Amino acid sequence: MTHMMDWNAYRAQIGAGVGEMGKLSPDTVRGYMTLGGAGAKTGHLDAKTRELIALAVAISLRCDGCITVHADAANKLGATKEEVAEALGVAVSINAGAALVYSTRTLDAFAVAQEA
Repeated sequence: MTHMMDWNAYRAQIGAGVGEMGKLSPDTVRGYMTLGGAGAKTGHLDAKTRELIALAVAISLRCDGCITVHADAANKLGATKEEVAEALGVAVSINAGAALVYSTRTLDAFAVAQEA
């Protein structure tokens, strides 16, 4: 199978970049790591569910770095391709819904512009 990119190499590049950022601004990276680990401390969602949510959010944000890191983590936690596809389907639906809502806002803004 031909892949779009070498996700493993990209994930390594992201890791190296974050390591460099950590040297330049350790509090920023430490704060990020604290945020990332906060959900795990509550115990309300299991790690695999959190990774599936992270993948859905990653596509919504269009973050390739997030995609490669959380795809790897979800795989290591036993997520199936079907579970990932379902999570991504939710994200597609929510993004379409957001576009629909913002379409109504745009029509409202256009109506106000016409009144001016």
